[in-house]
Amino acid sequence: MTREPIWKLAGFYFFYFALVGGISPYFPVYLEHVGFDALEVGQLMSILMLTRILAPNLWGWIADATGKRLLMIRMGSACATFFFAGLLIIQGFWWHALLMTLFSCFWNAVLPQFEVVTLHNLGDERARYSSVRLWGSIGFVVSVTSFGALFNLYSVALLPWLLLALLVGIFLSACIIRGDTGKVESAGFTGFLGLLKNRSILLFFFIACLGQISFGPFYTFFSIYLKSLGYDMTMIGLFWSVGVVAEILLFSAMHRLLGRYSLYVIVVSCLLLTALRWSGVALLAEHWWVLVLTQALHAASFGGLHAAAIEFVHRAFPKEYAGQGQAMYSAVSFGVGGAIGANVSGAIYDPLGATFTFLAAAGVCLLSAIILILKRRNLGSLWD
Repeated sequence: MTREPIWKLAGFYFFYFALVGGISPYFPVYLEHVGFDALEVGQLMSILMLTRILAPNLWGWIADATGKRLLMIRMGSACATFFFAGLLIIQGFWWHALLMTLFSCFWNAVLPQFEVVTLHNLGDERARYSSVRLWGSIGFVVSVTSFGALFNLYSVALLPWLLLALLVGIFLSACIIRGDTGKVESAGFTGFLGLLKNRSILLFFFIACLGQISFGPFYTFFSIYLKSLGYDMTMIGLFWSVGVVAEILLFSAMHRLLGRYSLYVIVVSCLLLTALRWSGVALLAEHWWVLVLTQALHAASFGGLHAAAIEFVHRAFPKEYAGQGQAMYSAVSFGVGGAIGANVSGAIYDPLGATFTFLAAAGVCLLSAIILILKRRNLGSLWD
């Protein structure tokens, strides 16, 4: 069977996460720039998470049943580009909410299906996944550093135009790929639900949800918080890039870590390091060197947890349910967890302050690690 060249797969990840590198650090700042308050920023950012609850699962079921995974990725990329362009024309909270909902319904459904395409094309060499995925991290670093410097010279008002260009890049990179997964049999939703009765799988999704809840303050208010402490946009971009450079280094070595340590050890270790990270941001963010160290922990809090999650889903769900499994992971973690994190942090950030908000995030991670430790004897072979 003919496999797609690695560079084609890597190109998609580059543009996709370059877009994330524009949205995560700067879109909350842009929303503040155009006049939204903290509660409204939290609500609008939560839309990007909420749409991950249903959209990826619906697309996952259709893609598994039809085998037209790449076609759906291209359609999703095109529609996401179209609806995001509306933000350049129409203003106001409710118009932003509507267009962001439509945009993210398609954008959030694309990546889980592309993960399946990537693993299919890697075949027996799926340990190379981290090496392909690191190009997404490179794209993130390129956008987050260049955008920060650009906004210092001009204005964050340029952001929507830059994001639109990256969306076009995502669509074009999807169009050059031909190695689709094909149609698989027995991809019914009833069979998929049967797999979810496994307690180890349910616990995995619960921990994944808690982990993303803890990221709510980071994705929604980290840049705004640093801006209030006096850091300029170039420095903020550099802090974000430190985390992703550390993530790249982790991804390049992740296949060796997965071969040496169990998923249980990796996940618990990453959760504890993430709790330490949020505590440092909460208490010592005025010291730039502390932010460098806490951002370096992004290697564990995102890179390690995400790579371990992708491996867990691959083990837990057979080929005929691969798309639905990846979509469920995206929905429960980035969708439910991300939406709860964004909304709660938006509600408490102004009245209780940044320190309390980030300490609460640290507490959520610590709770997640404790739950896994207490359940160690009942986790099953999927966590080995």
